[in-house]
Amino acid sequence: MRVLLAEDDKQLNASLTYQLEAAGFSVDSCLDGEDALYYGEQNIYDIILLDRMLPYMEGTDVLTSLRKSGITTPIILITALGALSDKVDGLDLGADDYLVKPFAFEELLARIRCVTRRPHTITDSNIMTVADITWQNSEGILTGPSGTCTLSKRESELLETFLRSKGQTIPRNTLLLKVWGPDSDVEDGNLDNYIHFLRRRLKITGSKLQIKTMRGVGYSLQEN
Repeated sequence: MRVLLAEDDKQLNASLTYQLEAAGFSVDSCLDGEDALYYGEQNIYDIILLDRMLPYMEGTDVLTSLRKSGITTPIILITALGALSDKVDGLDLGADDYLVKPFAFEELLARIRCVTRRPHTITDSNIMTVADITWQNSEGILTGPSGTCTLSKRESELLETFLRSKGQTIPRNTLLLKVWGPDSDVEDGNLDNYIHFLRRRLKITGSKLQIKTMRGVGYSLQEN
């Protein structure tokens, strides 16, 4: 799962980034509202953790701009402002949840699980079951009808992107952004290599799922 963290407190930003990555998330972090808006508009994140009081552009303005742009990514506002009116304002502006500082990391994880829950696909924060395969995110283990294999970090991120969009055609540029990030200078051919690796993994597990090439557009995970 890819997370955007916008928090101007450098120490808290670094701490949350470390804990989220240790919990199995891919994290892009920034320190001000203008960067938060830029990254958020790429529409490549599964969730956005947004500080309410940011330099250059307040978190509430970032939230409003993203919603006006049609970005529906779940957003949790994180702030020291804990008055009822502050919470109501944030939720009315389009936030999915509101977390008051200081907070326990375990509570943040629970809030993330709550707002990103997908019925019939995600069984908990670590395990996904789609068609005939089971994916254990934190261990990087893929299990199918006739085998199990371990995936690299990059393969894992690519697989999860496909699992969350099964049956949909995902453009090449979207895959590059979601897996390598908006600031990466990765070569386009690297994506083809990892698609090849992932196809082999699915075959090893005996899965009926296949990654189909949609010429001129991108790829799609489909049942054969």
